[in-house]
Amino acid sequence: MSASEEIRPEKIWTAGLVVIGDEILSGRTHDKNIAQVASWLQVQGIRLSEVRVVPDIEERIVEAVNALRAANDYLFTTGGIGPTHDDITVDAVAKALSVKVVVHPTARAILERYYADKGGINEARLRMARVPEGAELIPNRMSGAPGIRLGNLFLMAGVPHITAGMLDALTGELEGGAPLLSETIGCWTPESEVAPLLRQVEQAHENCQIGSYPFFREGRVGANFVVRSTSEADLKSCVSALCDALGENGLDFTPGGI
Repeated sequence: MSASEEIRPEKIWTAGLVVIGDEILSGRTHDKNIAQVASWLQVQGIRLSEVRVVPDIEERIVEAVNALRAANDYLFTTGGIGPTHDDITVDAVAKALSVKVVVHPTARAILERYYADKGGINEARLRMARVPEGAELIPNRMSGAPGIRLGNLFLMAGVPHITAGMLDALTGELEGGAPLLSETIGCWTPESEVAPLLRQVEQAHENCQIGSYPFFREGRVGANFVVRSTSEADLKSCVSALCDALGENGLDFTPGGI
């Protein structure tokens, strides 16, 4: 086989996520967006590779945005695009990209229509029409104020059900690879006792990863082993090998997890 005919591994598409807000770091608000963004990305064939939670401080947002967008194919942010003084995500992202902040005419028109019977547009509400120069809009059917897209950078609301709507609007719009498939095997055993076994099975299946997630229930220690792969055939082979290895070591296991 010539070099030009050599089979190359499929590109793995990755995304970073910056969660923005003092309320997350203080514990007043429990973040739900990490899980839903990760799940949505997986269906698109994109892996969430890193998450950073940062306060409402411009320099910290700029630092996180620049670091994660350089390391990934896509970058998402949640939070900080509302109408109040501490909603500074747009300003921080514009600074990170070295562009101006402008009022998007379509976003302004959307907000004017949305607030027509709610007291009309004002200075605070107009803040939600501000975007980094050159940006497009992500539709928001929930509350009027749109999300923002600038190339492979996506700025979304912090309220989970609004974020979900924005993700729905982006479904099928991003290029990705094969979706990541997974199967779970549960076992009543301390993970430390099967760590070498897990490592051996994973090393024998280079296109698979095995994650171990211990738990304590009913006064007993156990673990769920999650096998992941983009190849259904490789996934089945790895799961079969793992089950065989557990059985050979005298361990009962539960397909689907415990």
